[in-house]
Amino acid sequence: MKTLPIEETAQEINQPKALAGVARVANRWQESDGDGETFKSFCIKHFITDESDRARLLDRYESALGSIGGHLYEIGRHLRRWTDLRGDEMPEVDNLMAMFDPCPDLSDQFYKQKIAFIALLNFDRPDLSTMLDQGDSWSTDKWAEVRAGWAFGPRIPAEVNDRARKLEHDADMFVSEFHVPVGCMIDDEGKPWFEKDRKLIAHWLIREEIKAGYTEDNGINKQRALSWVMGRHIDGTLPKSVMNSTCEGKWDPRKNTIDGIEQTDILGPVRYEQLLSQRSVANDYDIYFEEHPTAIARKFDLEREIPEKSVEALMIELLEAPVRKDIAKLLSKQLGRPLESFDIYLEDISESGSAAELDEKVTAKFKDELVFQDKLPEVLRDLGYSDEDAEFLGTRVNVEIARGAGHAMRPGIPEYHAWLRTNRLDDRLGWDGFDTAMHELGHNLEQLISTHFVPRPLLRNVPNTACTEAFAFLYQNKAREVVGIQEDDETKAFAVASIEGLLSACQIAGPSLVELYTWRWLYENPETTPEVLRDKMISIADDVWNKYFKDQFGEDPYHILAAYQHMIGYPLYLADYTIGHVISHQIKSHMRGKDLAGETKRICSIGRLTPDLWMKRAVGNGISAKQLIDDAKIGLTQI
Repeated sequence: MKTLPIEETAQEINQPKALAGVARVANRWQESDGDGETFKSFCIKHFITDESDRARLLDRYESALGSIGGHLYEIGRHLRRWTDLRGDEMPEVDNLMAMFDPCPDLSDQFYKQKIAFIALLNFDRPDLSTMLDQGDSWSTDKWAEVRAGWAFGPRIPAEVNDRARKLEHDADMFVSEFHVPVGCMIDDEGKPWFEKDRKLIAHWLIREEIKAGYTEDNGINKQRALSWVMGRHIDGTLPKSVMNSTCEGKWDPRKNTIDGIEQTDILGPVRYEQLLSQRSVANDYDIYFEEHPTAIARKFDLEREIPEKSVEALMIELLEAPVRKDIAKLLSKQLGRPLESFDIYLEDISESGSAAELDEKVTAKFKDELVFQDKLPEVLRDLGYSDEDAEFLGTRVNVEIARGAGHAMRPGIPEYHAWLRTNRLDDRLGWDGFDTAMHELGHNLEQLISTHFVPRPLLRNVPNTACTEAFAFLYQNKAREVVGIQEDDETKAFAVASIEGLLSACQIAGPSLVELYTWRWLYENPETTPEVLRDKMISIADDVWNKYFKDQFGEDPYHILAAYQHMIGYPLYLADYTIGHVISHQIKSHMRGKDLAGETKRICSIGRLTPDLWMKRAVGNGISAKQLIDDAKIGLTQI
């Protein structure tokens, strides 16, 4: 169509803000929306000049967006329940339900029906640089306007969303259902470690069983065997007979033999086929996001609202912290041996009970997930919440058993509850299920508070997923306390928590860098194959390992930094865990001597500002690794 009369329209409106608003509308206006005169007429008619009317317009958008987004979110959650939860299964039907979208062309309909255009015309849409530079001086109402302006993304055709929804669901299900049978697994001495029908979801439960090995007799043999299982998951050399549960012999994962016979019928790079599907989804979206034309830009600048280079620098600062060498010496001394690569999962340096003892503690208080749900108000009261808040929050969390490792889902709108999904053993909740549940409870508390108590509905939620991960880690650290394992020396407890926090942050910072570097490579090599991608990710994992981990943990034959299944199901998410550990420690340090419940409520009520500004208002300074590194260094002298 002919060039739209942008300047002419703005001059006729005769308002200082008009030119920017008219230009934003013109950027999304299509021929099907009308000719130049229609465009001009629309802008003149709908530009709001009276400030009181602008406030009323913001109120309407706040209500409408909350209702539309909230109800659609809840519809999606409900239709996914059969694929998300363990139990009754009808795979073909369940997958169709999970992929059903009642509004596949919603983004385009917002424009066709002019709702998005009115918002773009009247509400500012500052870029991330402006938000970081000026956001501290903005009022609550100004922030609400910014969120309204950014509520409408590009016009994406329904068929693009349909394809993305299917491929993303396929990847999610691949991750949820990737359980490695370990009943036929033996260690180097020929010992089996699991019952015949035991399966472990990769990577989560394989990692947890590696961690459990620290409290078991000859557990190092189990750890080494499971690390080879992890390695074969990473490189695609898991035997098909193991994966389809037809293996009748003894599987040695190090040699990859069954009863001494080398296995050549292997799974192959199916994991990387899923990652390439996720890359193709990103490629489909790239052409529509002019302001954020790559998945990396969308994740960092649009979703996370922290520049990519800042996040990378934060992770490198953690990994280059000199205190890590001293902590590694402590771990080696505790174990009585040189560290091995799987020891990056050793994050618990406190003296605690064995896995069996922890299971007993949990079972005595929470036999199953239903008892845990019923006792949530009691749990919150014991953590310092008032009777009113404990009842309000505790009765708005529904607990269920996930098909995967666990996750949390927020209420779409205040009328709904939050959902806590964890895992369990066959006959009880168990420590792993409870520990995961406490992590997810931290998410749920943030979700409920940031839904019900923020200053305006458009500011519901915390700035990004790293912020909610901070509260997940904070409350997961309370798991032992909740089941009656108390720490008498608070100074020592904080010292231990600081060291463990740095260990956890560095453990996930490695995979986070691997994922980021892999995605950069994917954009540079769009024609790659699953086999080449697998080899490249393994090469990147080895490079990151050799640069930041080898000096402390030795050689890594498993390529362990590439293990995380988040890379497949939830691309570019991992860095949120790293940032979350940093933020969590900053909050934990801030909360020393303060009321955990009161500060949780205050901080989670701030609203969705940029993460750095949110942190400044939460604890007095922006996101920084320095507090965690310094406290770990001090803590090392106190234990």
